[in-house]
Amino acid sequence: MTQSIMNKIKLAFIAASFALAAHAQNGINTPYSRYGFGIQSERAMGFNKGMGGVAQGFRNGQEVNIANPASYSAVDSLTALFDMGISLQNSNHKMGGLQQNIRNSSFDYFAFQFRAFKNVGMTVGIMPITNIKYNFSSSNETLAGTENVTSSYSFNGDGGLREVFFGTGWRPFRPISLGFNVRYIWGDYTHNARMSFSDQSAFNLARTYTGEVGTYSWQAGLQYIQPLNKKDKLVFGATYTYGHRLGSEAIRTTQTLNSSTVEEATSDTIRNAFQLPHAIGAGVTYYHSNNLRIGADFELQKWSECRFPNQQTGVSSSTISDVYTSTTGQLNDRTKISAGLDWTPDPEGKRIKQCTYKVGGYFSQTYAKADPSGTITDKPYEFGVSAGLTIPFKGTWRMNPKINVAVQWTHTNIPYLNTATMKKNTLTENYLRLCVGITFSQQWFQKWKVQ
Repeated sequence: MTQSIMNKIKLAFIAASFALAAHAQNGINTPYSRYGFGIQSERAMGFNKGMGGVAQGFRNGQEVNIANPASYSAVDSLTALFDMGISLQNSNHKMGGLQQNIRNSSFDYFAFQFRAFKNVGMTVGIMPITNIKYNFSSSNETLAGTENVTSSYSFNGDGGLREVFFGTGWRPFRPISLGFNVRYIWGDYTHNARMSFSDQSAFNLARTYTGEVGTYSWQAGLQYIQPLNKKDKLVFGATYTYGHRLGSEAIRTTQTLNSSTVEEATSDTIRNAFQLPHAIGAGVTYYHSNNLRIGADFELQKWSECRFPNQQTGVSSSTISDVYTSTTGQLNDRTKISAGLDWTPDPEGKRIKQCTYKVGGYFSQTYAKADPSGTITDKPYEFGVSAGLTIPFKGTWRMNPKINVAVQWTHTNIPYLNTATMKKNTLTENYLRLCVGITFSQQWFQKWKVQ
């Protein structure tokens, strides 16, 4: 590579560092994030956020599709792509008789893609995997067996996982493309739980749960192109993501308090406490000419087989001497079905006809398990619909930017066990999200003739 190209790659890494700093502003605030590693982020880019996140069979040299690294080989020989996105959201949370509206913003992703050799494309980027952020409490709950003593509870947490990835896609021959992502995953979490009593002579309890993760993983992808006729084709896509045991510790600290004075403190440590899941994805996309795509995907993440610390965010007087261990069965398997389409009236016509219109939706059974005891057998679920628009600015600026705008509405339903009544309650959440992404396409390797 020339020195000029190397300098531009360095600039891409600098931009990724700014993206990492921006991610420190967590884009969620929900009690749902107290389970597992938190709320899972959508692994979607600006071009497919308006299509329910469909991506396995998407293959376009002017889009960065990190969901399937086999798509990297489609990048044009003269093109380098820079892609970044942000989201603004308003969320409504209902839990029993409580209700809250929250507004947040987040930096979603940064990615840089370029062609390295003939039929070989490369991509580097950064994005969140999960997010944790919540703060809620209850007070003046009458303690069973007493008349005048009440108890109060408070819970808060923060953290999440992030990843930096480097991937390559290779097309060994025309129908087949292969891809591979190397991922470095890191992050941490802190959960705090406290129980206090109105009786000043009673001891209060406080627990803090902390964990830190740093590990490598990988993802392999495949795409197969099946022509139907001169204008129509199918692209089949599939991915496998490696899951493994992590050499990371989880620590639980328990304090017995008399007013604000610590009377007793104990600490429990679990070694090799966490595990990432094996995951598979598959999908198919139908292409008509160069202006219509219709796709459908399926994804499975085997979280039920992963080891995770138990009693992650609880505190009660009856569990002060319990054993803190890491076991399987703390989380549910996650499944997701998504479908979406986009349509461009005339890619070569006037600017208004070059815009791409998108619509899609998905249904998912999430990995959160709000009652590990198994008393509540109903699984949490989530579904959403989205619509979007891509506006190209060809010939307006040197880097030919495209603006991707998407509106998403998401509903989650999380059943949990109310330990006060020992009955099932439900946490419901509704999100209205505005996603904005921008893609720059720069001509790097164009040759000029001198006459």
